[in-house]
Amino acid sequence: MRTTSNAASAQAPISAMAMVRRNPISGIGLVKFKKLNGAFDPEAFLAKTGVGRTIRELATKECAFSQGEPADAIFYIQKGRVKLTVVSHNGKEAAIALLGAGEFMGEDCIISDRPTRMATATALTPCTILRIHKPEMVRALHQQQALSDLFVAFLLTRNARIQADLVDQLFNSSEKRLARILLLLAHFGKPGKPETMIPKISQETLAEMIGTTRSRVSFFMNRFRKMGFIDYNGSSTDVHSSLLNVILHD
Repeated sequence: MRTTSNAASAQAPISAMAMVRRNPISGIGLVKFKKLNGAFDPEAFLAKTGVGRTIRELATKECAFSQGEPADAIFYIQKGRVKLTVVSHNGKEAAIALLGAGEFMGEDCIISDRPTRMATATALTPCTILRIHKPEMVRALHQQQALSDLFVAFLLTRNARIQADLVDQLFNSSEKRLARILLLLAHFGKPGKPETMIPKISQETLAEMIGTTRSRVSFFMNRFRKMGFIDYNGSSTDVHSSLLNVILHD
């Protein structure tokens, strides 16, 4: 794997390559929350039902919530993967995020007064999600410092990810953007062991995420497979760490 020199890094606009040195995939420092001593356990709070909290099982392609619906709850993904999409006024749909276990969605109802959903959340795989009624989440955030710390860490990480996505979109080729998305889906660069085998995601969705056409995604996926960076069949994709070479290569 080739690294980028300091001289080359200094010439990169908005330090896009400097972000790669810090974390070649996401460009951000991910926060790993440690459980605090005390009676309240945020992991337990997010793992089971209770006042204002219910667990839902979603089948593949089932919606957790839809754009335009009342934003009266926040969701926590316990298991599975979810795609967030938005539809413009003229009917054009775009995928804006792919989320996995341990992430919140619909958090805009907590941090803003927006009455309706801005996006649609659709299960890419069978999912288990926790639905938390907005008043209960607000109460818990105000009363439980441990949960508040976890939620703030999540928001900061999500914000940094959005900034990294923007830099990626502005300065990287579609080939590098595709490689980064595949590595993110395999959890490379995140705490814990990568999940190299990722479930099937359509090339149309990948094309929406990186801002290119399905034919270009197909071309690059075939190239990655021929170079030994990935293996894929009809149901899953096996991502190898050697795919990092695509991102680090000038």
